[in-house]
Amino acid sequence: MTVCLALFIGAWALVRLWSVPVAIGMCVVAMVIPPVAAIIGNRRGPDDRWWDEPGPR
Repeated sequence: MTVCLALFIGAWALVRLWSVPVAIGMCVVAMVIPPVAAIIGNRRGPDDRWWDEPGPR
């Protein structure tokens, strides 16, 4: 999350003064990081058998 905030703040506080397209690219990268991290963090391993877990009681 710190990397995302640094990218957003850096893009619009500093980088936009030199290149607006680069600042927009930095923001796009910052937007993609959290969903990709969530997908990777919630990924199940090949040995996980989630369909065999008992349901809520």
